[in-house]
Amino acid sequence: MRGDRVEAVVDTGQGVQTFEIVASRAGRRIEVTTSRGVVEVTEVTRGGTPVRTGRFMSSRLIALVEHPARERDDSRVEVTTRRRIAGGQLPR
Repeated sequence: MRGDRVEAVVDTGQGVQTFEIVASRAGRRIEVTTSRGVVEVTEVTRGGTPVRTGRFMSSRLIALVEHPARERDDSRVEVTTRRRIAGGQLPR
């Protein structure tokens, strides 16, 4: 949804750096996936085409903050996070 955004705070070795990925147009959404020590934040169109992607090593990631957009003050927005599981591994 337009207005969704994710902030990633990363340790660069010489300090911290903040990255922000925003769903900039109507019909776009933000997806967060975790796989093999890498956190991937992607802006995706309605059809599922990735527009912009940020990849971060999970060992360097200090914080990942999701800010969902709100349609109205009294409405709630559901946020889901998917986790990719490498072949043969079961979730714990």
